Amino acid sequence: MAAATTRVLGSKSPDCFQLRDPNSWVCLTELASDVVVEVGDISFHLHKFPLISRSTTLQKLIAESTTSSDDQDGGKPCTVQLDDLPGGAATFRLAAKFCYDIQFELNAANVVPVRCAAQRLGMAGEGNLAAHAEAFFVRDVLGSWDAAVRALQACDDGDDVVRQLAEDLLLAPQCIESLAAKACADPTLFGWPMVENYTARCVDAAAPPVMWNGISTYGKPRSPGAGWWYRQASSLRLPLYKRLISEMRSRGMSPEGIAGSLAHYARRHLSGLNRRDVAGDVGASDTTSSDDVVGEQRVLLEEIVALLPAEKGVATTRFLLGMLRTATVLHASAACRDALERRAGEQLEKAALEDLLIPNTSYSTDTLYDVDCMQRMLEQFLLSNTTAYADPLPEITADEAPPGELMPASTVAKLVDGYLAEVGTDANLKCSQFQQIVALVPDYARSLDDGLYRAIDIFIKVGNGRRRPWITECS
Repeated sequence: MAAATTRVLGSKSPDCFQLRDPNSWVCLTELASDVVVEVGDISFHLHKFPLISRSTTLQKLIAESTTSSDDQDGGKPCTVQLDDLPGGAATFRLAAKFCYDIQFELNAANVVPVRCAAQRLGMAGEGNLAAHAEAFFVRDVLGSWDAAVRALQACDDGDDVVRQLAEDLLLAPQCIESLAAKACADPTLFGWPMVENYTARCVDAAAPPVMWNGISTYGKPRSPGAGWWYRQASSLRLPLYKRLISEMRSRGMSPEGIAGSLAHYARRHLSGLNRRDVAGDVGASDTTSSDDVVGEQRVLLEEIVALLPAEKGVATTRFLLGMLRTATVLHASAACRDALERRAGEQLEKAALEDLLIPNTSYSTDTLYDVDCMQRMLEQFLLSNTTAYADPLPEITADEAPPGELMPASTVAKLVDGYLAEVGTDANLKCSQFQQIVALVPDYARSLDDGLYRAIDIFIKVGNGRRRPWITECS
């Protein structure tokens, strides 16, 4: 395993800094505390000289507090209030340790708030905290994929002050650029830390060890695959993830790579995408909190659809239909659903029957499944394949396989027959809806009509032999 990306600053024992009660930190020295720094609900009982020697902001605040205090000659410590400090009390504790030369660890998770706090505290200049944090960030954090991801997450951890300063100090943009560059390049170029999770043991124990940077190991390096970065990228919140995808696109990331990452992100964050009964998951309650969740999920889905590359086939049909099913349940915008229908329809021959059974959430019709949606996708398939299926075309006979140019049409014809057999059990399905879908499939696409006859038979005989009251419409 590769060593963690960390750096220890300071030389004195960390035991000098102690928590006296849940809300008070004390630095133990031979001198009594002469300044109390309050950060939120936490108080730090410290000493003026170490603080003012490192921080111009604290120097100014301590001077103002001392001047305005009526008890400055009575030995009472002055009090300084730090409002809106990036990272809050946890980050100030590290900055205070730096002022006292007490050991603490810089790592990928805290370097961003520490760098922002150092900027706010005026801890700039050679050898000061800002310089140490900046050097560690540039040299160590940006050089590691894992560390850059953790640092980017820290840029957007909910602290508005950190979020703004991370942008002003170019910390977030640098992380995004570094991650995009690594994702668009060969991951094996970044050394052992980049490929450690994709190392397999040699099956042959007698095989010679592999040397990595002079270290002997019996791990056998293998390619991590094109989507090695999907999982960690999907841990980012949507605003930063969108910026990362945009940067990758500008650097030449393949449409397949972009679409693969978006699919991974959607499966991770859209709660109903991998479930058959999404309606019971996102729409179970009418409470305000549930409405908020549904709204957030709807926005997320629409954003992901908008980010999908335009090229045909880069996203799988199963993913597109799963997104369409979820969009239907979430009542996504008409533009979003139209885009998904169009893209899924263009590659309908790669669909599975179960994925086409999209629940009907419209209040205007009573059918169990959205048959109109299926009709629109079928129309899109035929429209996008017009050139391939132009007349004259040979009919497919039962004793021969369809020619290459007719394979998609033949596959879709079988799908349609299976679909009609499934939806035909719905007593609310109108004869006109059934007929319209049947009529869309060209005659030359079927080698046998057995599937169609079966669907018609099921449609006529609903349930236990009960006939539809309006069956004469089909006569």
